[in-house]
Amino acid sequence: MTEVQRTYSLGVSRPELAVADLPTPEEVFGVRRIRAKELVMFAIGPSLIALGVSIGSGEWLLGPQAVGQFGFVGIGWVITVSAVLQTFYNVECARYIVATGETDTVGWGRVPPGKLFWVPVSLFIVVFAFIAGGWAASAGQGLYALVNGHVADAAEMQQTRWYAIGLLVVVFIIAATANRVSRALELSNWVMVGAILGILIVVDLIVVPGNIWWEGIRGLVTPAAPPAGISATQLGALAGFTAMASGLNWYLMSHYRDKGYGMGHRAGYIAGMRGSQSELLTVGVTFPDDERNAGLWRRWYRLLLLDMWGVFFVGAMLGMLLPTVLMAQAVALSGEQPTTANVPTFVATALEPEYGPGMFYLMLLIGVLVLFSTQLGIFEALVRVVTDGAPAVSPRLRALIEHDPRRFYYPFMIALLIVISIIIHLAVPVALVQFSANMSNLGALIYPFLLMYLNSKLPRVARPRPWHYVVLVLNFLFFGFFFVNFVADFVGDPLITF
Repeated sequence: MTEVQRTYSLGVSRPELAVADLPTPEEVFGVRRIRAKELVMFAIGPSLIALGVSIGSGEWLLGPQAVGQFGFVGIGWVITVSAVLQTFYNVECARYIVATGETDTVGWGRVPPGKLFWVPVSLFIVVFAFIAGGWAASAGQGLYALVNGHVADAAEMQQTRWYAIGLLVVVFIIAATANRVSRALELSNWVMVGAILGILIVVDLIVVPGNIWWEGIRGLVTPAAPPAGISATQLGALAGFTAMASGLNWYLMSHYRDKGYGMGHRAGYIAGMRGSQSELLTVGVTFPDDERNAGLWRRWYRLLLLDMWGVFFVGAMLGMLLPTVLMAQAVALSGEQPTTANVPTFVATALEPEYGPGMFYLMLLIGVLVLFSTQLGIFEALVRVVTDGAPAVSPRLRALIEHDPRRFYYPFMIALLIVISIIIHLAVPVALVQFSANMSNLGALIYPFLLMYLNSKLPRVARPRPWHYVVLVLNFLFFGFFFVNFVADFVGDPLITF
């Protein structure tokens, strides 16, 4: 008698999910027991890729610029609220991936009216938000100054763009030479994020006086009206890129699949060009609703919470506090304020007269690491979401690439590299970053509700608790307000002025 394959119906327009037992964490990570050492070596990882993006455009550019111009109080609470809401949102985005092995990019196709609407719309929104390339252009500015020993003037800006393009090529090389792309990004971010936070802690303890430390910490926890002169659009950009990318954070969560969290272990991963590509499922797998799998789900969920709250949230808060207090001291020493044109190199220039050329080069190096870690995560993720989404809705494309995602991933990465290389010539880097940040807030008007739909239909033990839905609505209200204000400001007058 032939055994009937079990399936699980979830949403509309996509095939039913296969059903299989959850793997154990020990099985996935190839260890006998998950202890502290194994957590660090094997389980922690996707949060580091997200943190590499997090400690970037918001923390090194937008946050320090806002604090340098307006101070901490009235701005810091926006940072804290944004980080809390985004970390919670990240967990909810990852919940779906861990429970089904499908990335959110593909999962949106299960929400009415279905895949032919939500997948193309989602790909368009996330690519449109980040293709401006402000993160790449800012990294190019920092690298130019590091190599040449001085900040580029107006006549040298074209050269900084060539440096930015060179760094995009470096991202391609990292992905192409990896066995598993996600693992290469993890290891790169272990080095870069560790160096960034470690050096900033030491420098800040040496350079920043106690009163500025106190003002920075107080600002993060003090509810207060925004300072006079700051625009809601600036605050929206800061909120959008504090921690990561507000409503569009889902575009980075697919690394939980590639890491093998939960049912991601059954779904596969994207291999590098020299790695062995196993089948990457275009339809996910979920688990039966029984006692054994319920216990395993709780173990995976605890690992997810540890990865996000213990690594990402703590790192994101440090990543915002350390550069902003340093910026405040740089403003005090120089008597000047950062602008959109000079913020990527402002701290290095301001500290050099007091601490010498060694500090100038050290700060430029940190700036390059900060912005390159962002560049690495965003550029790869733009390629990844399209690689996940396009074959999921196009049987013809699946046949064309012969079920090997690399046949799409690497050609598309080259094409995207060329497009971004053209776009970064159109505006100053920080203006491009502010545009991307406010576009990220658009996602908060849409995707919290799509997540509510998807996660409410998971196996019972994996479904969110009622209060989780309340927090997702808070994401919609907080970040959505800033996007609506951004649109109002763009076409006429902002909703609110300070």
